[in-house]
Amino acid sequence: MDLVDLLDRQIVHALCLDGRASFSRIAAVLGVSDQTIARRYRALRRDGTVTVVAGLSADRLGLTTWVLRLQCAPGSSTAIAKALAKRADTSWVRIASGGTEVLCSILTPDGDRDALLLERLPATKPIIAISAYCVVHTFTGNEDGWQPVATALSDEQIAALIPAAPHRPGPESEPGPESGPGPGPAEPTVLEPTVLDPADRVLVAELARDGRTPFTGLAAATGLDESSVRRRLAALLADGTLYLDLDVDNRALGFGFSALLWLSVEPARISTVGNALAQFPEVAFAGATTGPTDVLASVVTTTGTAFYQFLTDRVGALPGIREIQSAPVLRTLKRVGV
Repeated sequence: MDLVDLLDRQIVHALCLDGRASFSRIAAVLGVSDQTIARRYRALRRDGTVTVVAGLSADRLGLTTWVLRLQCAPGSSTAIAKALAKRADTSWVRIASGGTEVLCSILTPDGDRDALLLERLPATKPIIAISAYCVVHTFTGNEDGWQPVATALSDEQIAALIPAAPHRPGPESEPGPESGPGPGPAEPTVLEPTVLDPADRVLVAELARDGRTPFTGLAAATGLDESSVRRRLAALLADGTLYLDLDVDNRALGFGFSALLWLSVEPARISTVGNALAQFPEVAFAGATTGPTDVLASVVTTTGTAFYQFLTDRVGALPGIREIQSAPVLRTLKRVGV
């Protein structure tokens, strides 16, 4: 795969900041024409290099994130992975470990573990064994995006492109310095889980396919008028139920090696290790999980040699790690999805 050039990387970085930024706005910041930005993005999307997609917050919807490791009979992993990739509840699907292991992430309603493992997996396929890991805390990933994507713009360009912070419910005013001490720290706000109505679900499905679908297209798909679609999308983004993500083929950015790490960590060190992993640009996702290991990380590097150096010099130096298992990703069938 050919590597993208600087302008393409700048477009990717701009979309990382605001997935629905207009081509004209990006063009004005980058100093090129609208037509150039539109042509470049369409080529990136056509080639499968970059697509803006929508993601759902598991916390806001009362969902649980599971990571599954499926041991498959030889020759069956591709069929199983394809079946999983077609499901709306899988967010990523990969083949690893010599081609006999399928890895995927699935969102399920809380308490739906039995349906997850016993009813909705492709039971007719030759799955030899299943291991399930519940993600109980995310240190980085999902809404945060992948750090190396955001490395092409200057601070001034970032400031010009980053969208205004959405309005969130809260006090209409806060006391200034002259007001004296307030009543003390406010109790943390507990938001009720979002309930998606049928129109919301259609809206999410359309944005999951293409996060840049015009409002006219979203209105036609949902049956709502355009102003209603604008308001509902703004509300879902503002309360964190929905977020825009980039489905990026990291090979086009020069990162040709990826792997998953399962780390056994001393209990008192889990947060320290997870937060340290979140600071490494090579780590696309890190989360605390249930199961025989404690922390799961998705790692992307330029080469296998770079992965070895990262594993030994950086991960291996973190205190509290007792054991590391790694699984190189051989093929990705689904990178980002809902």
